Amino acid sequence: MLAYLKLEVRRTLRDTGFVIFGIGMPVMMYLLFTNLGENDGSWKTASMVGMAAYGAVGSALNTGGGVAEDKTIGWLRQLRITPMAPRDVVLGRALTGSVTVLPAIIAVLVAGGLVNGVRLDAWQWAVIALLLWLGSIPFTLLGLGNGYRLTAQATGVVNMVCNLGLSVVGGLWFPIALFPEWLRSLSAYTPTNRFAQLGTAVADGHAPSLTALVVITVWLVVFGSYAVVSYRRAARTL
Repeated sequence: MLAYLKLEVRRTLRDTGFVIFGIGMPVMMYLLFTNLGENDGSWKTASMVGMAAYGAVGSALNTGGGVAEDKTIGWLRQLRITPMAPRDVVLGRALTGSVTVLPAIIAVLVAGGLVNGVRLDAWQWAVIALLLWLGSIPFTLLGLGNGYRLTAQATGVVNMVCNLGLSVVGGLWFPIALFPEWLRSLSAYTPTNRFAQLGTAVADGHAPSLTALVVITVWLVVFGSYAVVSYRRAARTL
C-alpha cells in the first residue's frame, strides 16, 4: 500500500501541467488579485486563504484525471490482478490526492507571508494549512468519482467546470459580499465556501463555525457515495 502511494505521488508531481496549473496558477492569481489598486491587509489575508483553497480544490480534482487515464492505458486492470483489494486501490488514490494538495496550499501561504506581508501567529499558519488539507478530502472524492465514471477527456472537462464553478460561486476568487443576494444565499451551501471558511475563521482568531463543519461533512458523504458508486460501475466494465 505504501509503495503504491509513493508511486502515485511521484507520478503526479512529475506532471508538468499539474505543477504549472495546480501550484503556479493559484499563486499567480493571488498575487494579481491582491496587487491591483489599493488593497488592505484583511483582503490580502482572506484572498490568500481563498486562493490556497482554490489550489487545493484543483489539485484534489486532478486525482480523478489520473484515474481516468489509468483506465485508458489498462493500469486499473493490472491493479485488479495484484494482491491489493479494491478498497486499497481507492484508498491509495484518495491518499495521493490528499498528499498532492499540500504543495498548492503551502505555495500560496508562502506567497502571502513573504510577498504580501500577511502576518499571523505561527499556530494560525499551521492550523490553516492543516484544515485546508483535511477539508480537501471531499473534492478528492468528487474527482475520483468523475474519473471512475467518465473517459479521460470528459473527466478533464468536468473537473475543470467543477473547479471553476465551485470556486467562483463559493467565493474563493471574489468576496461573496459583492454577490447579489440570491447568489450569496446559494454560496453558503457550497462546499467551497465553507471549505475556505475553515481557514478564514482561524485567520480571524477563532474556531470554524459548526455550520461550516456540518455543510462540509454533508458534502463529504455525498461525494464519497458518488465515488463508491462510480468505482463499482467501473469495476464491472474492466
